[in-house]
Amino acid sequence: MTKILVVADIKEGVLKGSTKELLSKARAIGAKTAVVAVGSDIESLSADLADAGSDTQYIADDKSLDLFSAAPFTSCVVDAAKQFEAGLIWFGFSETGKAVAPRVAAQLDAACASDITDAQIDGDQITITRPAIANKVMQKIKVNTEQLVAVVRAGAFEADESISGTQNVVKLSAPEPDLKAVIKEVLSDASGEIDLGDADIVISVGRGVKDQAGIDLVKGLADDLTAGFGSSRAMVDAGLMAQNKQVGQTGKIVAPNLYMALGISGAIQHLAGMTGSKTILAVNKDPEAPIFNVADYGIVGDLFEVVPILREEIKKIKG
Repeated sequence: MTKILVVADIKEGVLKGSTKELLSKARAIGAKTAVVAVGSDIESLSADLADAGSDTQYIADDKSLDLFSAAPFTSCVVDAAKQFEAGLIWFGFSETGKAVAPRVAAQLDAACASDITDAQIDGDQITITRPAIANKVMQKIKVNTEQLVAVVRAGAFEADESISGTQNVVKLSAPEPDLKAVIKEVLSDASGEIDLGDADIVISVGRGVKDQAGIDLVKGLADDLTAGFGSSRAMVDAGLMAQNKQVGQTGKIVAPNLYMALGISGAIQHLAGMTGSKTILAVNKDPEAPIFNVADYGIVGDLFEVVPILREEIKKIKG
């Protein structure tokens, strides 16, 4: 039986939903599942890790792991992969996954793939699917090694709320410190805004908002819905939005339950970052805008007229 080790995505002591999504997919294809969690003061998450669908929980809990550092994190994942004899090691789509996955693959002499959207197992043969050329094509790739390390695209797999696993905790030894690079401090975004990767709703703005007044108008809608607030690359290049708000091929890839694109034409680079969203609503004056080709709901109109109407309707619903 194929064994899949999922690397838990933990942020500020909270287990993120992507972990259950990966474990759900692993169980759906008939694999034996385990999860590895790395951090400080995380041993209490063992029950949550089991409920997410894992039958073995490898936990590296040590004060030295409080701040993320790629080398010690890699050592813990490699240790768990060897103990579990995992054929596949899956990371969720995060900065941690993108930093650690290639290191794990190198140490295990395994294949490495990023941004995968599907995986099939036929006997000993593993085949993965991933987008290429800015989502213009989908590649199917046969893996010719015994192990595969992969970063899974955000929203690629659905969480199955009916599944659960068995609590079987295996404690991992604290790794040797990384003497080549020592993390002294991590400075987080002090804006207090919702991280785009964590948001159930994401609202993004494009050139159609024109200026700061337009941005502020749409930001009010985002606040009404407690939504993440993003943008197209054009707004970042214009200096009107911060780079960490950019959604797209060269920005963040998001897959919220609802994505609202306001004043965004729909360049392929932007679509590459949001087409995994469950529901897409687009507002644009141009009825031929490419964004309407991927939208579930489209409003052809001036966003300066549409947004106030949306805000009023939302207030009525909430009231």
